[in-house]
Amino acid sequence: MTGTAPPSDLALFWAGVIALAILVYVILDGFDLGVGILFGTTRDEARRTALMNTIAPFWDGNETWLVVVGAGLFAAFPAVYAAFLAAFYIPVLLLLVGLIFRGVAFEFRGRSVRMRRLWDRGFFVGSVVVAFVQGAAVGAMMRGVAVRDGQFAGGSFDWLHPFALLTGAGLVFGYALLGAGWVVVKSEGALRDWARARIGWLAAIVFILIGAAFAVVLGADAGAVAQGHLRDRPWGWVFPAAGVAALAATELTARGRNDVLPFVCGALFFVCAYLSLGVMFWPYMVPYALTVGGSASPDASLRFLFYGGAVVLPVIAIYTIGVYWVFRGKARGGY
Repeated sequence: MTGTAPPSDLALFWAGVIALAILVYVILDGFDLGVGILFGTTRDEARRTALMNTIAPFWDGNETWLVVVGAGLFAAFPAVYAAFLAAFYIPVLLLLVGLIFRGVAFEFRGRSVRMRRLWDRGFFVGSVVVAFVQGAAVGAMMRGVAVRDGQFAGGSFDWLHPFALLTGAGLVFGYALLGAGWVVVKSEGALRDWARARIGWLAAIVFILIGAAFAVVLGADAGAVAQGHLRDRPWGWVFPAAGVAALAATELTARGRNDVLPFVCGALFFVCAYLSLGVMFWPYMVPYALTVGGSASPDASLRFLFYGGAVVLPVIAIYTIGVYWVFRGKARGGY
C-alpha cells in the first residue's frame, strides 16, 4: 500500500467531488448510452429517430461530468491519475474512440443519407464499447490493481479477466435497462410500450450476470476480490441488498402505468451498486494500493484548486439542471 497518511479536509472534499461526479456521470450518461445500445436492437427508422430524440438535448452535457472526473483526478490526485491510466490504457483508449464515434454519428446520421447505415452502426457500437470498458474497468478494480512505489506494476491486459468481462457485460445491459426506463419517461404510444416491454428481460439478464460474476468470485477469484472491505463492514451489506430490491422493483414497476418509477428504480439500483463499491474500496482510490490521504496533492495545490472549483462546479451543476428543466416532459415530435 502506498501512503497511509490520514486525508486532509481538502483531500476528502475533492475525493467527495470526484465520487459524486462519477455517480452523476454513471446515471446521466448511463441512460443515454443505454438508449444507444437499444438503438441497435431495432431496424425501424422511425423508432431509431425517436430514440435519438429522447436524448438529443442531453447527451453532450452528460459527458461533461466525465471531464470533471478526469480533471479532478489529474489536479487533486495525480498519483491516482497516473496509475489508473497506466493500468487501463487500452480501456480508456477504447472509451475515447467509442465516445468520438457516438458524437460523430449523432451529428452526421441526419445529414448523410448514403452513409446513414455507417453512422447508425457507429452510434450503437460506440455505445456498447463505452459501456463495456467502463464495466470491465470496475471489475478489474474490484480484483485490485498492481501498484509498486506509486507506479503501475502490471501488464496492459491485466484487466482482461473473466470476472471483469462479466462486469463489463453487466454494465452494457444495466445501461440498456436505464435507457429503457428513460425512453418510457420521455416517450408516448408505441415507442413507450416498446421500451417498457424490454425492461423485464433486461433486468433479468442483469440479475443473471450478477449471479455469474458472484459464482466466478466464489469459484476462482475469491482471494482477489476478498481484499475489499465489504466483509469487514457488515453494515455495508445493506447496499447490495437494496440494489437487488431496486432491480426487482424496476421490473415490477414496468408492469404498471407509471412512466417514471421504472427509471427511478433503475437509477436507485446503480446508486446502491456504487455505494457498495464505496464500502468495498474505502479508503483506497486505486484498490488496494493508493489511498485518499496518500495520493492527494499538497494542501496548497488543493486549496488553489478549490477556488477554481467553487466557480466551475456550480456552473456545471446549474447548466445540467437547467437543461433538464427546459426540456422536461415528453419528447413530442423531437426537439
